[in-house]
Amino acid sequence: MRTRNAPLAVSIAAALLAALPAFSDDWTTVGMDAQRSSWVRSDRKVSPETVAGPEFQLLWRMQTSNENRSGAALTAPVLLDFLISHRGFRSLAFVGGSSGGVYTMDTDLARMEWDRHFAAGPSQSSAECPGGMTANVSRNTSVKMPSMLGFVARGRRSPALSGVGQPGAGAVTLAEVLPAPTARPQQPRPAARTRPPARSSLRGVNLLHVLSNDGMLHGLYVSNGRDHRPPMPFLPANSHARGLIVVENTAFVTTVNRCGGTPDGVWSLDLESGTVRAWESDGGSIAGAAGTAFAPDGMLYAATREGALVALESRSLNLVQKSRSTGFRSSPVVFDFNGSDHLAVLASNGSLQVYAADSLAVAVAAATARSGSTQDDTALAVWRHESGTNWILVSTGTSVAAWKLAGSAGATSLEKAWESAAMIAPLPPIVVNGVVFVLDGGEAAGRATLHAFEGTTGTALWDSADSIKAPARGHTLSSGPSHVYLTAMDNAVYAFGIPMEH
Repeated sequence: MRTRNAPLAVSIAAALLAALPAFSDDWTTVGMDAQRSSWVRSDRKVSPETVAGPEFQLLWRMQTSNENRSGAALTAPVLLDFLISHRGFRSLAFVGGSSGGVYTMDTDLARMEWDRHFAAGPSQSSAECPGGMTANVSRNTSVKMPSMLGFVARGRRSPALSGVGQPGAGAVTLAEVLPAPTARPQQPRPAARTRPPARSSLRGVNLLHVLSNDGMLHGLYVSNGRDHRPPMPFLPANSHARGLIVVENTAFVTTVNRCGGTPDGVWSLDLESGTVRAWESDGGSIAGAAGTAFAPDGMLYAATREGALVALESRSLNLVQKSRSTGFRSSPVVFDFNGSDHLAVLASNGSLQVYAADSLAVAVAAATARSGSTQDDTALAVWRHESGTNWILVSTGTSVAAWKLAGSAGATSLEKAWESAAMIAPLPPIVVNGVVFVLDGGEAAGRATLHAFEGTTGTALWDSADSIKAPARGHTLSSGPSHVYLTAMDNAVYAFGIPMEH
């Protein structure tokens, strides 16, 4: 009986999955989304109450074969919560390694799924030009802001959907579990027309995008790491690239420090035509650990260390707006405020600045977030409480601070709400369902510590104690359903969360 009904059960399960809406709120690139918000809107298990409880803990640690290069190690994990492949159901995390490797882990079962290795690059390296693989790996990312529903897990983390009927009622049929099709009025048959020439399209293909040290962009199948297409020329070899993101079938990345003779700027690669475009910065390297940020209308924003804040048309990289300041040290982060797009950025003089996206000439609000000047590149996080209050989180260099953005377009202000206790080297924060996670990178010979705070009050909820075995550097945090992930200088990936049954 079970054997005969197995195909029916599989068919019903597949039909149910197909009938569900598609959720695209995986952590697909550095900063989570195209806006670089670092904000997971909702999570079924992570909340201030559960993180403060006894169950939140280190779940697993997985070692990779990566080798450090001049202070660079593994990138922040990029996630895929639900994959159906020839190997069954998978929830995956992907990290890039400074020595040229890509490592893919099954996050439910804590095992390596596949890895792929590219050339490590020149043997000589420095902190400014480390060589190797410098950009994060990335999956296709929507330019739209994620929904407020956040993550809706559908893999092994989700309750099972059943195709079994009530006792004595018999089996469920497809007609009972699928919505009835909507009747469509008959339309006149269109006249015959000539089919346009075929165009190579990558839309709809689930790929992991990897930028290797030789400047080639690789599109790998997420299930096994094999090439979907031949690698495409993107950047000159030995560039120092940051913030790789693929939006609407175009890859974008920033370059810094003129490594390999590559001009500093913003670069794009059309994945259908192979066309490469570049906007070269005349105001120093692109600032920030996350590179550029996108508004939902597709406008691209970047800041430079010498003080240019620019808006670029994403298809052409033509300059649309440009303003001057004292210099910037963070990537812009884009968010909705009172129904319109705004962006926040940290200036070199330590001021947190907020701009209306349609007018970059003058900041609509500013406040001193760091005392003195700052030299390290960082990234901000933004989130909105259910009350409607907008919050901006910034590493002060010795702590993390939360600012509330209030008012209207005519009178906008930044109000400091809370600041954490002192840390050694706080890295860019992330927000998960009202919980602020901050990784204190620690001293060079010490250990990193992951901290959790209640998002509106700054109350300390939890810390990882001595669970992490090495310091950490860079933009290393990400989050998927019920888990927070990080990478450290021991070339290991760590997962924290609430244990689940398998």
